[in-house]
Amino acid sequence: MVTNASLTANLARLIAASDPLRTPEAVELARRAIIDFLACTIAGSHDTGTLAVLDVFLPLAGHGDAILIGQGRTTDPFTAALVNGHAGHALDYDDVHPSVRGHPTTVILPALLAIARETPASALELVSAYIVGVETMSRLGLALGSKHYENGFHATATLGTIGAAAACAHLLKLKPETIAVALGLAATQSAGLRLQFGFDAKPLHAGLAARAGLTAVKLAAAGFNGSPDFLEGPIGFFAAYGAGAARPERAVEAWGEPWQIVSPGLILKEFPCCTATHCAAEAILSLRSEHAIDPAKIKAITATFPPGGDAALVVREPQTGVDGRFSVEYVIATGIIDGKLGIDVFSDHPVRPEIAALARLVERRHDETAPRMSNDPATRFTIVDVIFADGSKLSRRVSVLRGAQDLAAKFFDAAGSDPVWAKIPHTVLTMETRADLLDLLDALAANATESESIITQSVS
Repeated sequence: MVTNASLTANLARLIAASDPLRTPEAVELARRAIIDFLACTIAGSHDTGTLAVLDVFLPLAGHGDAILIGQGRTTDPFTAALVNGHAGHALDYDDVHPSVRGHPTTVILPALLAIARETPASALELVSAYIVGVETMSRLGLALGSKHYENGFHATATLGTIGAAAACAHLLKLKPETIAVALGLAATQSAGLRLQFGFDAKPLHAGLAARAGLTAVKLAAAGFNGSPDFLEGPIGFFAAYGAGAARPERAVEAWGEPWQIVSPGLILKEFPCCTATHCAAEAILSLRSEHAIDPAKIKAITATFPPGGDAALVVREPQTGVDGRFSVEYVIATGIIDGKLGIDVFSDHPVRPEIAALARLVERRHDETAPRMSNDPATRFTIVDVIFADGSKLSRRVSVLRGAQDLAAKFFDAAGSDPVWAKIPHTVLTMETRADLLDLLDALAANATESESIITQSVS
């Protein structure tokens, strides 16, 4: 029950008192999301942007035992949170949440893992903190409304600082009054613009948010002062970031009923590209599997979105596969020609001429009669129409993203077959104790000898 205290105080109290471990479904979904994040981070650990972040920050880093995933080394917690956050989002293969309209896990988990060794926390306590972080980020996303994103903010970054702080505060068992200050210190660092989509700066948003959230909690725990009511008032978070569309009460109403990780739930991505392309990707791949589509006979292709549904798709004429992550034109053309959309087609290589030619036939449209795209997953859809020179047409509408159907296959696609990672999925699916958490951290840091077959045996 929400009290008459300030909104920030109520939120802090909920973060401190939450016990999501009582909900087995939430715990199971959290375990799968952790596996998904680790796969994406391993794959992104050698992205050129991640390596540039390492080159800049590692010489300046302090000592510590926080793991740099995929690097075989440790560093201080703040640097680890930054680098791992960037790596987790580098390929745009990491999960998304509709209430956030962004990527929660790649901000929250890097902050938690960065301090996992320095706390006495068990594996289940880390899972609990992660679920609370997702809940915080999601409820704030619902409360802010859709204009925050539409006006150019990247919610992964702006909400991620607060979500990471909430998760770390829960893990460290801070008192509500300290949590309130930590949330305010996180919120004052909220930043990130969608104009950076398609550039190295987009995944950097996730890393900076993870580090900022951790910084906020460390400062608050040390007695550092800050506003205890960051959500309230004419210059509070909702007033500054909501653009007049905020509904502040949604930040705490129905907290954990159900947990946001359960409903509407995270989407573990099937394709390593912007989520706004995924309905189109599913549509074109299903059409291709059912029909013999000859690219030479295609006259035109249309992709119809709800108003604002392609806001994140800032690239129309991609020059490389990396550009293609934010181009529905590239996704549709590649889906038709290659029949798959794995990591390889979104790597930093020039777009093949036949794909570029087909992509130029794709026209975007908007159904102005449909509700505007928002945090409500019911507003999402894409209709793909393939029109042939003889006048015939194939059409498919997709409005529900199925997400990754085979987590084992995704783990292989993202992390590769190196046996160094083979124990990780099984460890995450079964971990409960402090010793189990240390086993996971050791697996992320040290070589393993078991074969890759453990992955397929462990992940259903």
